[in-house]
Amino acid sequence: MVLQAEEGLLTTSYARVLVATAVPAERDAVARAFAPPVEHVGLPGAALTRTADAWDLLAAGVGPARAGACVASALTAAALAGTPYDLVVSAGIGGGFQPGAPVGSLVVADRITVADLGAETADGFLPVTELGFGTVTHRTPESLVRVATEATGARTGTILTVSTVTGTAARATELRTRHPGALAEGMEGFGVAEAAYAHGTAVLEIRAISNPVGPRDRAAWRIGDALTALTEAFGKLAPVLESWQTHEQ
Repeated sequence: MVLQAEEGLLTTSYARVLVATAVPAERDAVARAFAPPVEHVGLPGAALTRTADAWDLLAAGVGPARAGACVASALTAAALAGTPYDLVVSAGIGGGFQPGAPVGSLVVADRITVADLGAETADGFLPVTELGFGTVTHRTPESLVRVATEATGARTGTILTVSTVTGTAARATELRTRHPGALAEGMEGFGVAEAAYAHGTAVLEIRAISNPVGPRDRAAWRIGDALTALTEAFGKLAPVLESWQTHEQ
């Protein structure tokens, strides 16, 4: 919450928050933490769900490209309307690296890193930064990570963005070797962070863990439990994110 002086009066303003998920089931899980939605706002290629609490929720699509494009569209529309967002949250379910992020736990990113943007060489993988251009990591403001983890009890670490979900033990080991601080993987966070960065907007990523990163065993996935954890997380996150002061970026 930020106090502002207006015509001699002290008024209260809250941070404007955009939550971007991949699919409608994740968006709806977040929405259950709020009063029923009251408005649907059309955007090019997407639609916002605006809750009675004035949170904007966006099912932005699967993968970093689609999610980044939709979030950029929402950020641009808000800026042109004179109501820019103060914070973008990439949210959803995801895989957890064991034993650091067990199924059912929450992970908040202190770093949002794209894991497979670069080049394969005879000596191994080279991230795009070692090729002389681009970026592979966006850092979340420390104060934002702190209030989010304190509110939810989430673990803190790197969340990797991948274009191909990990399906083997060898791939999981390779990712952990290259990214020892990684706790989770998803498919949208880096794209969302790139869009937020382009607009000078703070970004946060939170994942509820539905399955271990590694061999695909759909029978062991706990998607329903992870979606419930996501709802509970936003019930606790909403007050602290609304009052987070953007000057702490």
